[in-house]
Amino acid sequence: MSARAAKAEKPAPETLDPTQIEGARHPRDTMILIGQRRAEADFLDAFTAGRLHHGWLVTGPRGTGKATLAWRIARFLLTQPLAAETGLFGAPPAPTSLATDPDHPVARRIHAGSEPGVFVLKRGLNASETGLSQDIRVDEVRKLKSFLHLSSAEGGRRVVIVDAADEMNTQAANALLKLLEEPPERVTFLLISHQPARLLPTIRSRCRELRLGTLAPEEMAEALADAGEESAEGQTAALAALSGGSVGEAIRLLNLDGLATYEKLVALFSTLPRLDRVRALALAESITGKQNEARFDLLLTLIELFLSRAARAGLAGPPALEGAPGEAQLLARLSPDGHAAMKWAALHQSLGARARHGKAVNLDPAALVMDMVLEMTAAVA
Repeated sequence: MSARAAKAEKPAPETLDPTQIEGARHPRDTMILIGQRRAEADFLDAFTAGRLHHGWLVTGPRGTGKATLAWRIARFLLTQPLAAETGLFGAPPAPTSLATDPDHPVARRIHAGSEPGVFVLKRGLNASETGLSQDIRVDEVRKLKSFLHLSSAEGGRRVVIVDAADEMNTQAANALLKLLEEPPERVTFLLISHQPARLLPTIRSRCRELRLGTLAPEEMAEALADAGEESAEGQTAALAALSGGSVGEAIRLLNLDGLATYEKLVALFSTLPRLDRVRALALAESITGKQNEARFDLLLTLIELFLSRAARAGLAGPPALEGAPGEAQLLARLSPDGHAAMKWAALHQSLGARARHGKAVNLDPAALVMDMVLEMTAAVA
């Protein structure tokens, strides 16, 4: 069954997991990683050569499999024998893959969330315990220190997954830095980062990077099928175009009918410079109300995406992969040259800032969307 077909009740705050994309399988339960062979090979080469670094920075766009890779590495490390455990017959053959038998006790414990050799550093509850904190605080790092102290007596490998390292506040980042500077024995740190430039340079310098790339359309189709998501024939190219090759973003598009919404945007902007106000008002009013907050966020994302695609079209021509039927022809008309590209780029920056400000001060969603559409209409006219 597709994840979007399952509707669960609103979870209690203590059960919220900031490391899981809504509507998607948890990364620890995803046994296959698609399209990231280079990153897997780099880690495996370091392991088999005896050069296993204590800190790894797993980077790349959101939704490309960074958390899945981190859990895949965790399973792999915790199922590999230590040198002292090789026995009379010497070391076993060098592994050729990070794959792990799903029936292995470690894999089963990870699936159940009960593996004692893994600690996940993530956002905890806020001060009022009504939801998640906006960042990873130093209290969470203190819990990590307790884990490292208590588990050290067991003597085996331990894995720490930081998801996401970008979300640490200054105190938490400095506390983690001390652990990276003096790493405990047999501990591997896996720091997931969507924006590594936001991290302390000293944290980045103490980690080796594993960079994940975006997925091609055929890889996107395979990854969505593995995640249990259903996409109609012919949607894969549009999903790849609008998601930027991110499986997580593709799942959000599917869950919230994002492809249909983008088609409506393209149809609306096709009426420029003589805006179809009735159609524009209908689109703006479709995302009002508390129940439509996620659709409102997605619509703002798609408007910004259209602006960025228009800017690129003026420099490099219409996109090879259309996000909606007729998009390439529309972008060729609205952004035919570099001068137009600069105009669309400026709009992308200014309207993006306006959208973020409007959300921060709780402006009426319909009014904010109409304001952005009218600004685009004026620019085209």
